[in-house]
Amino acid sequence: MIIIKEILYNYDNLTEDDIDEVVIRCKALIINSKNEITLGYSNKTYQFPGGHLEEKETLTECLLREIEEETGIKLKDAKIEPFQKITYYNKNYHKSNKNRKNEIYYFIVKSDAKFNMKYAKLDEGEKEGNYIPITVPINKVKQILIDSIPDNPVNKVIVEEMLEALKEYDKIKDRCN
Repeated sequence: MIIIKEILYNYDNLTEDDIDEVVIRCKALIINSKNEITLGYSNKTYQFPGGHLEEKETLTECLLREIEEETGIKLKDAKIEPFQKITYYNKNYHKSNKNRKNEIYYFIVKSDAKFNMKYAKLDEGEKEGNYIPITVPINKVKQILIDSIPDNPVNKVIVEEMLEALKEYDKIKDRCN
């Protein structure tokens, strides 16, 4: 079992009592035997495959569902390990007058399964953003992410978070084989 590293961002010093809603997401670092990693690309933004936890769903169930929805890959007996959790406390989240706690769980998924978009179930935002899954060599992914920052204002936050996940993966990857 890998110890999960936790990172907390709480710039507004919110307490649990201040939180109006909690959103939980799961994201996957899907790494194949060629040492390539899977990224989703949509709206000039790269992200690791993943998404929101649904009611009565475990973190693992969420992750497997989201991987299938975004790549068409059906993982049955894949070895998956959670390794990092990033929590954001956001005051007046996106000017909604609600304070939100976002929890993002990162998993390592070792798999050589190929994308099969015939089985993907993209949501409307992904379809409108021309979502595609891609694989890139893991030793090039950091530069690809950094180079994407000017392409979309949201990339500044997303890329920072992804780089944190990659940094932690680099520390533990030898224990994940």
